[in-house]
Amino acid sequence: MSEENKYLLEERTLEFSVRIVKHCSRLKQPALQSIRDQLIRSATSIGANYAEANNAASRTDFRNKIFIAKKEAAETKYWLSLIIKLGDDTEEAQYLKEEAQGILMTLQKIINTLRDKSENRKR
Repeated sequence: MSEENKYLLEERTLEFSVRIVKHCSRLKQPALQSIRDQLIRSATSIGANYAEANNAASRTDFRNKIFIAKKEAAETKYWLSLIIKLGDDTEEAQYLKEEAQGILMTLQKIINTLRDKSENRKR
């Protein structure tokens, strides 16, 4: 991944985190408190783990952080789906769910590239 692409994904995950926090602050229903907390934790963890991956001490450390970021993206998508099912069918909630899927797919592509490079080394 080029330095420019690393920066773009880091910025993308940061902007995603900001939008999640702002969106959750507008959800006032007390019944959603624990779901909002979970959503904020998982969403902000995506970018934090991606930033850690970019500063990894080794290839294995990089791979592990990318896997964690991907798992957090999948969890974030789940919480967004739940909030939508519970009545938050705003355009912003839909956008955030689509963006979570986009980030998830981007992280999967990084994992696939790592796997392909690893397999090529074994040959």
